[in-house]
Amino acid sequence: MTFKEKIYSHYTQMVQDRIDVFRDMISNLTEDSKNDAKGSAGDKHETALSMMHIEQEKLTNKLKEAIAQIAILDKIDPIKATENIVLGSLVKANGIYLYVTVALPKIAIDGINVIALSPQSPLGNHLMGNKAGFKFEINKTHYTIESVE
Repeated sequence: MTFKEKIYSHYTQMVQDRIDVFRDMISNLTEDSKNDAKGSAGDKHETALSMMHIEQEKLTNKLKEAIAQIAILDKIDPIKATENIVLGSLVKANGIYLYVTVALPKIAIDGINVIALSPQSPLGNHLMGNKAGFKFEINKTHYTIESVE
């Protein structure tokens, strides 16, 4: 498995794990609200149900975000290499590995730090469509694209 494939696999698993956790949490809240509805009455009960509903809405929104992220990751072919930077490219710039996908936490693969960034981010926007050797500046920091996979 190539370095790029390991990165793709790690991020895909990370997002899938988040989806599974959010689904479990929503399911547990739904079950709790059903159980609470059977034996409670009054203002405390209504407040508790309202709080559970708000929490369920928050989790549902996070679940939707994670599902959107996995949908973007599913569009990527981790084996495909291009000369120009596109969605799914692994870019080395200024000694930093950048994975152009969706904004996700920094990871370490084989002891090498990788930052996943969105093509819509300021840095991602400058990278898109360019090739190795391209130079640009963001916030007074000069970047040079060293390689594109």
